[in-house]
Amino acid sequence: MTKFFLVLHVLAAIVAVGPVTVAASMFPPGARRALADPGDQRAAETLRLLHRICRVYAGLGIAVPVLGLATAMSMGVLGDAWLIASMALTGIAAAVLLALVLPRQEELLEAVESAAGADAITEVATGTGTTGAGAPIGATDTTTSTGVAANPRATVRLAMFTGIFNLLWATVTILMIVRPGSTTGA
Repeated sequence: MTKFFLVLHVLAAIVAVGPVTVAASMFPPGARRALADPGDQRAAETLRLLHRICRVYAGLGIAVPVLGLATAMSMGVLGDAWLIASMALTGIAAAVLLALVLPRQEELLEAVESAAGADAITEVATGTGTTGAGAPIGATDTTTSTGVAANPRATVRLAMFTGIFNLLWATVTILMIVRPGSTTGA
């Protein structure tokens, strides 16, 4: 039964956590491109897709610690320091994703979508190719019509939080492979 739980745990980690780490890492550069060119529909669609991947696979990711606990119980290692550290880091990674990464992705996505809508309305209404304030389209306005920050610096903060999330998962992976005191000799 231990091998069965272990296989499911590893597969869940690959299938659920892998896409989140990749999509979350791709989001900040995509947001910078979308903010630089608010009229680029493809950039906005890409951001929506990346955010959806992060949300859906984050939900599926709950299977990883659940199966990990089942594996640890069947192995009798629930009290081992490496496992406790891994569980703590997994909890921190989940908190970073839920409290720092996903909300900032939503804010940037909203900013991109409202900037695209504002540009389209402005161009149609004025026929000039400038924003309502007379600045050229694409000028660095720090807020959109909804008041959401469209500051490219927000993408830098998001990239930092995403990097922290990815680093936490890499650390958990290393702990799972090395397992101090393991009988595998690794």
